[in-house]
Amino acid sequence: MGRIIILKVGSTLPSLVSKKGDFEDWILSGMGFDKDGQRVIDVQKGAVLPAYEEISGIVITGSHDNVTEHHEWSERLAGWLPGAVERRIPVLGICYGHQLLAYALGGKVGDNPAGWEFGTVDAHLTSAARGDALLGRLETPIKVHVTHTQTVLRLPEKARRLAYSEKDGNQAFVVGDCTWGVQFHPEYDAEVVKEYICQYRKMLLRQGQDPDGLIARSVDTFYGAEILRRFVAIVNGTPRPRVAQTRSWEG
Repeated sequence: MGRIIILKVGSTLPSLVSKKGDFEDWILSGMGFDKDGQRVIDVQKGAVLPAYEEISGIVITGSHDNVTEHHEWSERLAGWLPGAVERRIPVLGICYGHQLLAYALGGKVGDNPAGWEFGTVDAHLTSAARGDALLGRLETPIKVHVTHTQTVLRLPEKARRLAYSEKDGNQAFVVGDCTWGVQFHPEYDAEVVKEYICQYRKMLLRQGQDPDGLIARSVDTFYGAEILRRFVAIVNGTPRPRVAQTRSWEG
């Protein structure tokens, strides 16, 4: 079985940490792993990045920081990631990890011109996702959880867009056949996304958004865990069972 490492680049809300754990806990749970025995590297706190030969898969967590702040730890990780991609080590970047991966490979990140995107939203899969190992064979749209203010404004040159939502044109992308970024949080559940909406209620109201409506539309979904377990299967070379397509694909 391959060794998957979690590159921790931030923590969730303190109110959630005390009740439910942190980003890495939810990711590992979604992948079907116990935290004990798994390798979590806290990049934000200056931990040394591993040798590429030591790892078989990489997941980059979310963060409350912004890629455009160009923190030293973030720039260091951005300089390390292309080496993993060149070696075809499977990579999954989540939210901040998605944006950092795009930036590291030549894309552009900035404030989302459509405004903040919070809640449970429809991510529409593109035709490029049809045969994709991570997102292929899923119905479209898929229900996903989002809490982000910045976005990938321009994908890396060799990236293929896999998904988009009403407020974000680049919800998911792939480079090659084993490097993915997803703007959404496959590790979240409805309780997590509702807590984020509550915590940021005043800022969402200033943007003209309806926090109560966002909370009402926040629901649990199985897609996140399916995607995380598919990533594990990719690392281990064991394909997941097929999931029937029930809706048409978009261009």
